[in-house]
Amino acid sequence: MLGSTTTPAAKRAAFRAGLASGELLRFPGAFNPLSARLVQRKGFEGVYLSGAVMSAELGLPDIGLTTLSEVAGRAAQVAGATDLPVLVDADTGFGEPLNVARTVQALEDAGVAGLHVEDQVNPKRCGHLEGKSVVDEATAVRRIRAAVDARRDPGLVVMARTDVRGIEGLDAAVRRAKALVDAGADAVFPEAMADLAEFEAVCSAVDVPVLANMTEFGRSDLFTHAQLRDAGVAMVIHPVSLLRLAMGAAVRALDTLAAEGTLAPEVGSMQTRADLYDLLDYAEYGQFDSSVFDFSLDGNRSS
Repeated sequence: MLGSTTTPAAKRAAFRAGLASGELLRFPGAFNPLSARLVQRKGFEGVYLSGAVMSAELGLPDIGLTTLSEVAGRAAQVAGATDLPVLVDADTGFGEPLNVARTVQALEDAGVAGLHVEDQVNPKRCGHLEGKSVVDEATAVRRIRAAVDARRDPGLVVMARTDVRGIEGLDAAVRRAKALVDAGADAVFPEAMADLAEFEAVCSAVDVPVLANMTEFGRSDLFTHAQLRDAGVAMVIHPVSLLRLAMGAAVRALDTLAAEGTLAPEVGSMQTRADLYDLLDYAEYGQFDSSVFDFSLDGNRSS
């Protein structure tokens, strides 16, 4: 009831244990606290909170327009809704080393299990778009060192994302990944890998877990979890998938409503009232306070 029953420290410990387990961790991207709860209900190992999703929710492109307070607030809502560890996209840390340090502590306070900081130039853009630029290695290293030094809970996972692959090639990405690990990164997120061999190259080059980003309509093929596991990847995210599916359904429903003047044809694809109330744990709230759960779903249509 009222969200998570697990402490942030316990979630961080679970995240670290999972990364060390040798099993592939699956972190679908949530687009709100309710979808994070659904990810947990469906048995996944964690929840991802994408910067692109947070931007889109505000009606903004993913070009570094969101603020630390907006991201930290959303992260707290999502982390508070699930017992799973939450990994949050911290973009470039919202500035340089001092800003990165403040970002880490704000997200730590929000209850996330981990965060990743990238090496793009401010303002950043989606990692699968043309025209992005990265900072030099020394600047990237300073960001990660600042993030590691700023955390107060050593259980918080600090991940380094590098976007070098799309600009300078695989060899440069491997070199950058090694430097970021030497700076203290607990894990590495190499963005926009071209194929499984490139994932294998990064996994072989570093002695920390490697994340794979399986985003649709990007530069990477949509490899299966089995393929990624065999390549040595420790964790996979599907950052924007649930939002894209939900928005696709919304488009179709609005088209139906405009054309037919009713949503009756779409009802079969909707989440039922009963399923929504079950996901929200209405009954558990009722056990706490009978004045809350004082209704019946009898008479409601199931389809």
